Amino acid sequence: MYSSAAAAAAVAVLAACLCGSPVAVTARNAEPLNDRPIIGVLAQENLPDDKFARGSSYIAACYVKYLESSGARVVPIRINLSDEDYFRIFNSINGLLLPGGDVDLQTSQFSRVSKIFYNLALKANDEGDHFPIWGTCQGFQQLSVLTANKNLLTLTNTKAVALPLTFTKAAPSSRLFQSFPVDLMQSLAEENITSNFHSWSLSLQNFSRNTKLKRFYKILSTNTDGKTDFVSTMEALQYPFYAVQWHPEKSPFEWVDKPGMVHLGSAVRASFYTASFFISEAMKNFHHFPSPAEEDKALIYNFSPEYKGPGAIFIQNYYFN
Repeated sequence: MYSSAAAAAAVAVLAACLCGSPVAVTARNAEPLNDRPIIGVLAQENLPDDKFARGSSYIAACYVKYLESSGARVVPIRINLSDEDYFRIFNSINGLLLPGGDVDLQTSQFSRVSKIFYNLALKANDEGDHFPIWGTCQGFQQLSVLTANKNLLTLTNTKAVALPLTFTKAAPSSRLFQSFPVDLMQSLAEENITSNFHSWSLSLQNFSRNTKLKRFYKILSTNTDGKTDFVSTMEALQYPFYAVQWHPEKSPFEWVDKPGMVHLGSAVRASFYTASFFISEAMKNFHHFPSPAEEDKALIYNFSPEYKGPGAIFIQNYYFN
């Protein structure tokens, strides 16, 4: 089942391919789309035990591949820039991805820069400038901290386990899931195909007790470790902000052999559909770099990932000074 918005996006991409237009031509009465979306991916402090680390920060390459596989380009956002630099980057990119990792959600440079972009996105969307944010795992947690203005996370036994999603009644009509094929929704609900690698979760109890979270987000799916029920997917009610506690990017692009890693076709499809949805949201944004030269200089293509081997947390990382 596909929404009218998804159908319009498909028509737009086809038209752009046939006509070579820099802005996709959509179906009658539909708004134009940006067919050259660029997503900013926020770097974070290097892990203390990473023997491959260079510079001060990194981005796992799986997030770059995840976005590129659905038709976006990527700009790395380093954590040691000025507020003015971040303002310029925000006005040059079409969406933001906050990746998984392991930093302090209130004192790290990752959290500091996340807050800058979060506030810029709130203001932009309030003014009619559609700017989406996607948070995965740590990114999910960071969004919850920014919205609640406090850390409400709880320890759970979810460090390396694949789980099915328990969908809420809101999921089928949600912006995120409404275009997913019925059979994929069934797989997500019945198969252990969502990879979980987190020690902290946003419990249903803490979510329901916090007015700021309840007024801002709609819960789309939950999970449990057998003792604690926690939120696993949510989307903002009034903003194009989306968050998953699980890892859709790992199934196609991470090959560490350990519990929780799933490479089934249904898991790979889930990865593609989540990324494609987020990119379709970014296509509604028309930020751009001041010049082609500045755009080219900012892209991830200017950096090379470091292969870390099958025993590492991530197969490949990009490192930044």
